[in-house]
Amino acid sequence: MAPAGGSNSEHILAPTKEQVTTLWFIGGYMLGILILWQMPILKHLLYPFKLVTIGLHEFGHACMACVSGGKVKSITVDPNLGGLTTYVGNRRTQCLALPAGYLGSSLLGGILVFCGFNVTASKGAAIMLVVCLLLTMFWARNLLAFGICLFFAGIIGFLWWLEGGKYLKYFTLFLGVMSCIYSILEILDMLVLRKANGSDAQQFAEKYGIFPAQGWGFIWLLISLIFLVGAVIAGLAAFKDDGTGNSSTSGAN
Repeated sequence: MAPAGGSNSEHILAPTKEQVTTLWFIGGYMLGILILWQMPILKHLLYPFKLVTIGLHEFGHACMACVSGGKVKSITVDPNLGGLTTYVGNRRTQCLALPAGYLGSSLLGGILVFCGFNVTASKGAAIMLVVCLLLTMFWARNLLAFGICLFFAGIIGFLWWLEGGKYLKYFTLFLGVMSCIYSILEILDMLVLRKANGSDAQQFAEKYGIFPAQGWGFIWLLISLIFLVGAVIAGLAAFKDDGTGNSSTSGAN
């Protein structure tokens, strides 16, 4: 029996058995990505996921450019793990579009992680992700950008069809973790290894000042971490039922 002063709000973050499993997956994905990131030969296992994450990073620039009144001309993805979005717009467009690469992909990753706690929500997130990939394909001006987005859209479609989509949750969850970790590690490279030349933060600092590139990078890093941690906390609070009928709560008396 619960203590006299207890309430449901006290246990809102207490994970269910299924949520514990999801947390283990998130932790395992993060650890695996960090280990493979710079490991010789094995790091190539992440190569296609890095490419699609770069595509989503560029989509963040393009999407914000459109929202702020600009016009997107092209998106390209480089096989050497670079990307470029060209657009035209006013000063407001540049101010909003430059940070939207890292922050947009981190936000998208956070949404995928949040939805990864529930099978039904993960299907909704998969639809959103496919729309992002299709828009990136629309703006793509090189074969690699077009092909990698088409490839991952196809995988999502296949997993949706396979056994009612029960594996889709784990795939979208991985892409969410990958998108968040990619942004965080790229910003850390800029902060620790001083790889700021030509970066989004360097361009932003040159145009708008206030802080140097590393200062803006640090701010974007904090926001990216907030997106990731916030997604996990929100997922624990919102999805006590994982969408398959499993909703047993651990830690309750």
